[in-house]
Amino acid sequence: MKKLLVVVDYQNDFVNGSLGFEGAELLDERIAAKVEAYRAEGADIMYTMDTHGSGYLEMQEGKKLPIVHCQNGTEGWKLYGETGKACKDAMTISKHTFGSLDLAMLVLHKDYNYDEIEICGVVTNICVMANAVLLKTAQPEAEIIIDALCVGSNDKVLNDKALDVLESMQFTVINR
Repeated sequence: MKKLLVVVDYQNDFVNGSLGFEGAELLDERIAAKVEAYRAEGADIMYTMDTHGSGYLEMQEGKKLPIVHCQNGTEGWKLYGETGKACKDAMTISKHTFGSLDLAMLVLHKDYNYDEIEICGVVTNICVMANAVLLKTAQPEAEIIIDALCVGSNDKVLNDKALDVLESMQFTVINR
């Protein structure tokens, strides 16, 4: 069985930085353990990094969310805590918006025909969901799993609604 773990945007700015939220730090130990378990199985591991430049506030996202975050190369841009250490040799995918077409195109390649893809990280109702949909589009026959204990959002209601929508779209949501 070919498996992939995707860690979405578990970066300092989303944990304890400009867009950090209460409880985000609690995901660290769980995500890092998941990375190590996948590594031990010989599975593939990729992570996305929200990456913005100096013109962020002039972009559509910046106009709607005028909070500077994940500026390329800054401390806030780096992966958080034990997860950052665990992901040191995983494939990095920089992205400048919610979903990563690069991630979808990468798993679309014939060498990456996955039976199972698991997604963890932040923010459930934005980047986790956007990347989940892109991955499902690229690999429609793969079972795509979202572990509710390894995703989070600054808004609990939207987090739960996102998990509901993902389930309705035939994603497997575990540990709810």
